[in-house]
Amino acid sequence: MELHQLEAFSAVMSVGSITGAGKLLARSQPAVTRQIQELEADLGYALFARNGPRVTPTHEAFLLYEEVERSLVGLEAITQRARAIGNGTERPIALAATSALGTSIVPEALRRVLEDEARGSDGGAACGRVTPANAIAMPRWQVRTQSAEHIVHAVLTDHADIGLTTLPVAHDGLDVHWIAEAPCVLALPPGHPLAVVADPEREENGLWDLPPVPLRALHGVGLATVANRHRLRHRIDAAFARAHVTPAIWLESNSGANALMAARTGAMAAVVDPATAIGHQGNGVHIRALAESIPFLFAVVTRAGRTQSPSVQRLLQALHDSARGLLRHVTFHAADAHDALLQQDRSVSTRGKAPIRTTLRRGADTRQQISNDGVSIARRAAKSTGRQ
Repeated sequence: MELHQLEAFSAVMSVGSITGAGKLLARSQPAVTRQIQELEADLGYALFARNGPRVTPTHEAFLLYEEVERSLVGLEAITQRARAIGNGTERPIALAATSALGTSIVPEALRRVLEDEARGSDGGAACGRVTPANAIAMPRWQVRTQSAEHIVHAVLTDHADIGLTTLPVAHDGLDVHWIAEAPCVLALPPGHPLAVVADPEREENGLWDLPPVPLRALHGVGLATVANRHRLRHRIDAAFARAHVTPAIWLESNSGANALMAARTGAMAAVVDPATAIGHQGNGVHIRALAESIPFLFAVVTRAGRTQSPSVQRLLQALHDSARGLLRHVTFHAADAHDALLQQDRSVSTRGKAPIRTTLRRGADTRQQISNDGVSIARRAAKSTGRQ
């Protein structure tokens, strides 16, 4: 198989038609058709089912597409690197992150790096502002949001220099730089009984200042949350089991952002990770702390044994600083805490009737447990829905 055949295949998969692929590649429709047919002949199986001018990818085509895209991205990276070498510039730093981390922690880290670079450049102002004089010298990045499993693969295969992924992330080929732990939160639509603020002074300070919401207050409340039971979801399920509450899960999604947006519409509440909730307080949704701790665990990883460039090292530090600055009640762990954290997960998930743990890790902010105010909130919510 040849490169132009793979480019034609990728274009048809992306655009959905031979005609559209031809326009995208600046090739004639017959040329794209011929290249697809040649590729199918080389492979020995059909990639598309034809129905007149329309084509439908086969099952084999979808399996092949992921590998082809990865290879084409790698070739593009080689091209960019070759040009960068010729220009005497560094290649872009590639990051792979989950959607929650890639839209919260990563952008803030890039902002911090840019400010630091601007302060250190000849044309930079003391305040760290990027100017026309120093803009061309600023570092370059590539950020891809992927599933946790694909992030590990991207780092191991050198398609990403840095990975931000949720636990578990145990792999001999990875260096775990640090692990962060922060509690999940409750997202509520405006007007929800649990979002009502009785004290105007507290309203001015934000709903974070209200007592945490006990999970018992969510009895009979329609919820949205994440679906992957091998990661965060099993901690959510275990927390509800310990609280003796059967949650009414109306929506399961592979993305916490989808769950949060469902809450924003007013259709339901959502239990989401704290990274997803960043920046959404008051933006059509209210964010409340939960009385029971549901830990969201994520790590920053690189390929094992790889000497990191100064640019990568600066970005690693910026990611740590961003997580510390953005996430409330965040605790950091060394890499060797990985197995212990997961073992804690397993032991907790098997104790469906165990009391709620009240001991917090040293250095974490002490949070109010289920208080009289929290119980009264639960009772008001139940009363408003006709359940007492």
